Amino acid sequence: MRFLLIGLLGGLWLRGQYILIPMDESQSQHLRAYGLVYGLLARGVPVDWLLNYRGGSFAFMEVGWALSELQRRDIRYEQLSVSDYGEILRSISRPEVNMDVVRLEKAPRIAVYAPKSAEPWDDAVQLVLLYAEIPYDIIYDDEVLSGKISEYDWIHLHHEDFTGQYGKFFTFRDKPWYKAMVRELNLIANRWGYRRVPELKLAVVKKLREWILSGGFLFAMCSATDTYDIALAAEGVDIVSEIYDNTPADALANTKLRYDNCIAFHNFTLRLNPYDYEFSDIDTGERRRQVREEQDYFTLREFSAKWDPIPTMLCQNHRTTIKGFYGQTTGYEMSLLKPNVVVMGECVPLSEARYIHGILGRGFWTFYGGHDPEDYQHFVEEPPTDVSKYPSSPGYRLILNNVLFPAAKRKKMKT
Repeated sequence: MRFLLIGLLGGLWLRGQYILIPMDESQSQHLRAYGLVYGLLARGVPVDWLLNYRGGSFAFMEVGWALSELQRRDIRYEQLSVSDYGEILRSISRPEVNMDVVRLEKAPRIAVYAPKSAEPWDDAVQLVLLYAEIPYDIIYDDEVLSGKISEYDWIHLHHEDFTGQYGKFFTFRDKPWYKAMVRELNLIANRWGYRRVPELKLAVVKKLREWILSGGFLFAMCSATDTYDIALAAEGVDIVSEIYDNTPADALANTKLRYDNCIAFHNFTLRLNPYDYEFSDIDTGERRRQVREEQDYFTLREFSAKWDPIPTMLCQNHRTTIKGFYGQTTGYEMSLLKPNVVVMGECVPLSEARYIHGILGRGFWTFYGGHDPEDYQHFVEEPPTDVSKYPSSPGYRLILNNVLFPAAKRKKMKT
């Protein structure tokens, strides 16, 4: 931190006025602030992320484009003199203060892994990216298997079922969207020479793991999180009922799982009943949680900004207590997390992790339980969330922290 601070202070005297975007409770457009920062990075303007300073504020040298965009997006900002900003940096550098500065340098190339037939409003990440005006590409199995994912720095996994059971939505089998999903996945599987969709999904999961190992940033929510590891653990084992793939599941599947293949979970037990909405006991689920909506919250853990900048960045927020929300996968049983997993958000009374992170090779992954931070209990075929009603959503902020994470200067990525 010391050498970065010296460089920042020395450079200030050669620059003009600075803009500070406060991200505490005084800000009314937290989500759009992330989009503005992304736009600056895309234009080659570096941005300082002031960790734990006023809710994780942003600062940058004043440029014409930003001033007009700040006003258009109704983002609150403050203009600072060189000496004012220098004083902020000096206060942050004090060893007894749990703050730090991370330089954001380059806009990450972003992709969302989702079926081509899916609408953006099916996924909270796409909704908040659209609201924040952050560009992204849609990719799916073809792009993963062909190696196109090497073009991206950050990939979000749409609420996918990587076990190949079509989300265990068999009760919706007569719905047009379900039939379209089954048809699309089987066509892709046949195109790549796989007899069954579970084989296709395993190949996709393994390709994504290679991409993380080589330096990618993976973010997933809802069922894409636990089914990712379930697919890896069940390699070579049939865990899918014949109602989904015309072959019977292995009744001894739970005795044959390879937890060493997983990146986040171990010692879990699969739910082999094809009509059971749950995939395994990883998910704390509605049946186990037994909590009323008004009491459903999880808490962000506090990390040392100077010594643990990665989880600190991913937890930047103006609130430390976040409203809970359900998904097909809602939360993670603490006892089933691998020892090296970092728990960043948890509901202590329920022994439930909601927001977890880890390192894999040169890359990183983050799993976030639940479907939509501002839709407490999202049901199939429900209308989309209107993100404009929640411009300062703490739950959505966690998603956008991950979007900016790859932009951080790598030499600051201490582990």
